[in-house]
Amino acid sequence: MFAYMQAVRRHAKHDDGASAVEYGLLVAAIAAVIVVVVFALGSVVKSKFHNTCNGVRGTGTAATC
Repeated sequence: MFAYMQAVRRHAKHDDGASAVEYGLLVAAIAAVIVVVVFALGSVVKSKFHNTCNGVRGTGTAATC
């Protein structure tokens, strides 16, 4: 049993590099998804803000967009 625990500890010590690489890939994948969503929804969000700004501007207030 003691030999098994030592083998598990030895394996866990060598697993740190792989975990860092996996976390790096996960962060890169999340960043890629965020970029795709921003580009996909960018024009929709821009038009909604533009419509809102025009609506506020039409009420007679001195709003600038």
